[in-house]
Amino acid sequence: MLRTSSYTIYVDLLKNTEEMLLVHGYTGAYDKVSRRVATYLRSLEVKSPPKPLYGDWSPEPPIDGEIMTPSQVTIDLLKKRGYLTKMSVEEEQEFFVKIATKIHYFQSRLMPNYVFMPTYSCNLRCPYCFQDHMRTDPAFKHLLTTMSLEMVDIIFAAMPQIEAGHGVHGDTNLPRNITLFGGEPLLAENKETIEYIINKALSLGKANLSAITNGTELEAYEDLLAPDKIAQLQITLDGIASEHDQRRIYADGSGSFEKIAQNITRALDLGIQVAVRMNIDRGNINKLPDLANEIVTRGWDKYQEFGAYTAVITASNSQTSVKTTLSSWELDLELNKMRQNYPNMAVIKRPDDSLTATVKQIFREKKDPLPNFKASFCQAHNKMYVFDPFGDIYACWEKTGDPKISIGYITEESEVILNQELNQTWRNRTVVSNPVCSKCRYSFACGGGCAAVAMSNKGKFHTNYCDGFAHRFRASVAEAYLDYVAGTEVVKKQERLCPA
Repeated sequence: MLRTSSYTIYVDLLKNTEEMLLVHGYTGAYDKVSRRVATYLRSLEVKSPPKPLYGDWSPEPPIDGEIMTPSQVTIDLLKKRGYLTKMSVEEEQEFFVKIATKIHYFQSRLMPNYVFMPTYSCNLRCPYCFQDHMRTDPAFKHLLTTMSLEMVDIIFAAMPQIEAGHGVHGDTNLPRNITLFGGEPLLAENKETIEYIINKALSLGKANLSAITNGTELEAYEDLLAPDKIAQLQITLDGIASEHDQRRIYADGSGSFEKIAQNITRALDLGIQVAVRMNIDRGNINKLPDLANEIVTRGWDKYQEFGAYTAVITASNSQTSVKTTLSSWELDLELNKMRQNYPNMAVIKRPDDSLTATVKQIFREKKDPLPNFKASFCQAHNKMYVFDPFGDIYACWEKTGDPKISIGYITEESEVILNQELNQTWRNRTVVSNPVCSKCRYSFACGGGCAAVAMSNKGKFHTNYCDGFAHRFRASVAEAYLDYVAGTEVVKKQERLCPA
């Protein structure tokens, strides 16, 4: 008997009571149908979608109306696109698991991404920082050292062994992707180590170099900020000066805004790609229009290399109350409202702008959605290696500083010793390892959510973190389709006005 696939997603279209969109979770199909067809599909669903173990969930929108069987042509097309299936619920889940396993395998067989943490030390004391305890608790004082040049050599000598484990061998022409992270990696006192890392990387072949930095001491790195050296920076501003200087403060309590702003301009003038990140909670969200005005006033939006985006603060330490935090869906809604009232807010991306852009490409360019499927949430689960000053290796940069959770270490002889149990725990966290995710129609768009956040909130590694994703996905798909239709109408109008 035919039934509706468990991975069918229903998307409402604004002000359209006659039609809606269907999206299929593993075939990648996107189709506009009448509500009558959608109601028919709903009538053939045999099991309610799973609810998450943790996270902000959003139920599927209800569809009312008389159930009418569509034509055989329509039924055949619904079968072809994956919305109708003869597989049982269990058989279809097994099929989904096979697809996810293959995707995860192929995503693991790529050049690894490397993260160098030259130090755990930082010159700022941001209250929401997940590493705050390292700088304030004397028990962690031993961590506040700088990576030696000898350790840099040891790490680079170990890379071929790591790469071979991912099917990448010495004759490859692929560039290495290297990110500098901390603590604060670009402290002036780290200059010698950073310069050595850059020169070493480039001496061994092609390399893409970037840094996640607070931007307070960039002037010390002016000679290393270049398209062929450190070409990309992520720098955080949490509002205009009056707001930022209460959150991102030096150890003496003074603010950092103006120094960072000057260094953003410095980097942009040097042709560096700068992504300004804004960490948002309920306390500073209403100040975002002021920050957008600041961006425009300083002229950063005129640089092709500039971008600004928002991210939600999570309760990752004892100083951050969950009551002060937002979900990504809540943030997206608020930014939408602000864009309508404050034109300059267009310079700040919403959390799901990239998702909307991807779906627009599917509609406009008929782009294949399958390459964007995510069998896991991030590279911590397939090919990221974070090296700290002591040669310890971690899978996730938000879970560093404790050898008990490291996935391995590098010996003085550059041999990579992996803790196979912990390494496989991280590398095998996929939409298959969580029984809720393996049944979820949004899994390949979401990837199961952030493991670090789920662990912080629930204490379980294989717990999903949904963060309102169902709402976010449906809203992004609807927005992308309506933009596509509007663009198509403009083209048709232009063609009528200017016939060939």
